[in-house]
Amino acid sequence: MSDVPEARGWSTHWRLARRDLARSFRGLRLLFICLFLGVATLATIGSLTAAITGEISSRGRELLGGDVEIALSQREVTAEQKAAFRREGALSETVRLRAMAQRSVGAATPGEGPAAVLTELKGVDGAYPLYGSLTVQGSRAASLGPGEVVIGQALADRLTIRTGDALRYGNASFLIRGIIADEPDRVGEGFTLGPVAITTIEGVRRTGLIQPGSLYTSKYRLRLPPQTDVEQVRDRLKQAFPEAGFEIKDRERAAPGTSRFFERLGQFLSLIGLAALAIAGIGVSNGVTSYLTLKRNGIATLKILGATSGDIARIYLLQIGAVAAVAILCGLGAGVIIPFALVRAIGDLLPVQPANVLSVTPLVVSGLYGLLIALLFTLPPLLRARTTPAAGLFRETVDNQRRVDRLTVVTVTLTSLVLLVLALGTAREPLFAAAVLAAVGAVVVLLLGIGYALRVAARRMPPARHPFLRLVVANLHRPGAQTTALVIALGLGLTLFVTLAAIQSSLSNEMRTTVPETAPDQFVLDIPMAQQQAFRALVAQHAPHAELNLVPALRGTIVAFAGQRVSDLKALPEGAWFLRGERGVTYSDVLPEGSELVEGQWWPSSYSGPPLISLDREAAQIMGVGVGDSLTVSVLGREIDARIASLRQVNWETMGFNYIVVFSPNTLRTAPHSLTATISLPGTSNPAMTRALLSAFPSISIIEVSDVLTQVTTLLGYMSTAIVLAGSVTILAGIAVLIGAIAASRQRRAYDSVILKVLGATRGQILGAQALEYALLATVLAGVALALGLGAGWFVIVRVFEFHWAPDWLLVLATLAGGAILTLGIGLVGSIPLLSVRPASAFRQV
Repeated sequence: MSDVPEARGWSTHWRLARRDLARSFRGLRLLFICLFLGVATLATIGSLTAAITGEISSRGRELLGGDVEIALSQREVTAEQKAAFRREGALSETVRLRAMAQRSVGAATPGEGPAAVLTELKGVDGAYPLYGSLTVQGSRAASLGPGEVVIGQALADRLTIRTGDALRYGNASFLIRGIIADEPDRVGEGFTLGPVAITTIEGVRRTGLIQPGSLYTSKYRLRLPPQTDVEQVRDRLKQAFPEAGFEIKDRERAAPGTSRFFERLGQFLSLIGLAALAIAGIGVSNGVTSYLTLKRNGIATLKILGATSGDIARIYLLQIGAVAAVAILCGLGAGVIIPFALVRAIGDLLPVQPANVLSVTPLVVSGLYGLLIALLFTLPPLLRARTTPAAGLFRETVDNQRRVDRLTVVTVTLTSLVLLVLALGTAREPLFAAAVLAAVGAVVVLLLGIGYALRVAARRMPPARHPFLRLVVANLHRPGAQTTALVIALGLGLTLFVTLAAIQSSLSNEMRTTVPETAPDQFVLDIPMAQQQAFRALVAQHAPHAELNLVPALRGTIVAFAGQRVSDLKALPEGAWFLRGERGVTYSDVLPEGSELVEGQWWPSSYSGPPLISLDREAAQIMGVGVGDSLTVSVLGREIDARIASLRQVNWETMGFNYIVVFSPNTLRTAPHSLTATISLPGTSNPAMTRALLSAFPSISIIEVSDVLTQVTTLLGYMSTAIVLAGSVTILAGIAVLIGAIAASRQRRAYDSVILKVLGATRGQILGAQALEYALLATVLAGVALALGLGAGWFVIVRVFEFHWAPDWLLVLATLAGGAILTLGIGLVGSIPLLSVRPASAFRQV
């Protein structure tokens, strides 16, 4: 690039840029890596989340089992209500309950597997399914008879049974017709505690498991005529039966809980990816600064030969833009390929198998993020090089004064605003996204302030006696020092190490720290009220020292509070999960175990007045109600207006029966219901007691707490892995910032090392000075990183996932130390090549 042609159009600038880029692409590798990592992370997370939620939305009819679903607990609809359903469209009925599956004699070799397994027993009618197909392994399932059942593979494995064997539920025995390959409405059914078994509604009735007060769910699915407005159908049903207590869902939100979980997790991971991209942008800025520093002689020469500031800007903008464009395209390509690979690798762990993983919107948004980050962090150093005079470029090694022009300020401000609008406009919860981005920005600003303070403090320190220490202090404040960039790099890296260690250890410790040693071993459901004493006697016979707690169990829905109906709310209050559908309710004449009375008074045991309620204090705060206010709860289709008599602090960690709503006994004692029990066993499990209970009480279901904890622990493990993987990209971005800071100061440090070697310094002394400099910075930043990392981890665990804050402090401190050693090692490795620079070569570059 020794001359500049007179015709300086874009084609000429591109020819000069391409020729120079072909010889010096290595200088922009950091730019490529940073943009690629950030865009690939955002595109992968966005594509996978959009694929899962899109598949759930597109298969709404199939996953729900119809266009509209009406569900209610512990009862069936009346003939009048069923007739109204049929007027809207084709009707299919199902009933679902938890039930113990037992091997019949001769079904398998005695002693193989457990004697009974908790399952989800589902009874269907002849019209099921309205959409999709129920298939068994090898074929489509034929119509079932009342004595036949198809079962999930998990149930077959646990009981070591197969097609043709006999299976017992309650008082009835069933012939296994096949192993379920696909249950079309499985996702719409929600969370289950065991494998599924499907028979007919008549088959479920044969078992004798459905008794007055039994905990079961009846669902009625409608297949509507084409072009029917589902919202109008919902409104008609609500108006026709306003107090029926129906829980109505439609095909647009077939699996709201699943969709909400993946949308929130996807948004959180996307924000991690965006933070990683923003942090990587600092590395991009350092990399571009380093590249332009190496090119300053060429830039100065071009200016002397007549190149204008516009020429310089266009030539290097084309170079940087070309590399950035390739990096963004490669990142988008990875965002297309990786979701396909993940679906193939972990498809069985996903609620649905996305048929089309490719989604345009996440790719476009990710590409825009990459483009805006590239503009935001590459334009300032580029515009500085454009406006710096040729003489200033030649003496930049010793004169590093930064000049900021108005164009730089305007461009950076506009780009930042567009980036912020894009981030908030595409977020599911803009306030949450704004808080996360503001936190990242605040951390960067804080580190900038710390870097500036360190430079000022180093400048004002009295000179050290030892020249070695004097050199270390001088490196922090001399012209061209990268102290601020190093502080940001080290601070971000250490903070991210602490954050990930705190999050992962808290998730790992969630169950171990929150499940008390006195947690019950078993939950027993559907104990008949009339057989309460017989149940107590049988438990005492087989486990004399067991702790037994029995409580009445019903299902109810809060339909109105504070003078407003829940159905009329446009959005539920923040944290009001208990207003979504039916929840467990009970009654008691004494304060329940695991609760503490904090306000009001408990009713006397002989109370016989109007309905009273004791409410969870946190729920009361969310709904804005208190003692003396009214609450309307629908139980068994009857709306009960009750006055809040007291507020309780519910200790959910006890894992006992913790109810948000507890009624006075006179309100529900005569309603049909069953009992639920917790059993705490001394020592190991008691299989003999379990078999005796199932034999004496065929209708009960026994839930092993250890099985539930295993499922929850597995889910937490998946969440932890996803967070660590996304956070690892952020750590890589922090490492890239460190590499960029080292690269930006490479020439100045090379010049310093040559001068020191000429003056007699050894390589060990030069490297030791840099090691001490990095160690000093890491020591200062360790406390800051610990505080920031713990704060970020606490926010994620407590505010986002609503878990308990239980980090492993030893692991956190060890991770902080390991992260400091790793970052110091990277810094020293990057400094080793500077020791081999020859004096003659270095002086020619000055």
